[in-house]
Amino acid sequence: MRLREAWLPLLLLAALGIAPLAGFAASYEMTLMARMMILAMAAVSLSFLVGGAGLASLGHAACLGVGAYAVVILDAHGITDALRVLPAAIGAASAFALLTGAIAIRTSGVHFIMITLAFGQMAFFTAASLSAYGGDDGTTLYSRTELAGTRLLENRLVFHYICLGALALTWAACAMLLASRFGRVLRAARENAQRVEAVGLAPYPFRLVGYVIAGGFGGVAGFLLANATEFVSPAILSWQRSGELLFMVILGGVGRLWGAILGALVFVLLETWLAELTPHWKIIFGPLLVVSVLLLRGGLSSLVAPRHG
Repeated sequence: MRLREAWLPLLLLAALGIAPLAGFAASYEMTLMARMMILAMAAVSLSFLVGGAGLASLGHAACLGVGAYAVVILDAHGITDALRVLPAAIGAASAFALLTGAIAIRTSGVHFIMITLAFGQMAFFTAASLSAYGGDDGTTLYSRTELAGTRLLENRLVFHYICLGALALTWAACAMLLASRFGRVLRAARENAQRVEAVGLAPYPFRLVGYVIAGGFGGVAGFLLANATEFVSPAILSWQRSGELLFMVILGGVGRLWGAILGALVFVLLETWLAELTPHWKIIFGPLLVVSVLLLRGGLSSLVAPRHG
């Protein structure tokens, strides 16, 4: 990322950091901001795939769901310490990404999208069949994960800044990866895989590693989402949620990681505001999103910082 653009994501993160201290500290507002930051984290990891590797996955929510289910399953078996639960959530989501990505990445274009959609739906129906953990109805997390034996995550302000820190870390890590040699190979393979092969590099392992990294970040987001809502159901793994994440990336601007943060914030705020206005908010929300994509070809980020050259 260019230094001149770094102030934009930093400004977004700073605004989220200041918000609780500026009067937005009510329970509803804190819950809403936590949801925005967690979904933004998942959107950034998906943007890493879409903008960096050209892999538009419609199964990314499955990694989110795998991470969330890791929390409730371990909680049901008496494992509640974040120092054990978080690595398990990351490991489970990364393993899912590795197993499914090993097959999906051998394809491209529409075939890749459909295969990731199929794997996502397989994960969805698997979660729905887990009768011991609520099945279709989902399951409740009766208390948030402990942190080194304390209930620190129960504190709304502390949890807010943990989510903010996780979002900042996700954005920074993905940005550094894309700026590295690894990221340059990913972008080159996105543009012309044959040319990358001609210089002696195989795109497949680079893409697979990128897919697993994105899945791992999705697992962290799932861990936080389970603790934020204290409830997990198969709906979290659905293709609709994957579609929402993909739309956040497109709305913010493909190719700009921080655009995914902006897209997620606007998406959640707009969804919440319309839901308060009318019970038929989806009739307005859908066409509004379509119009925004048609009119903002470069996403919302292009309004703030137009691309040059």
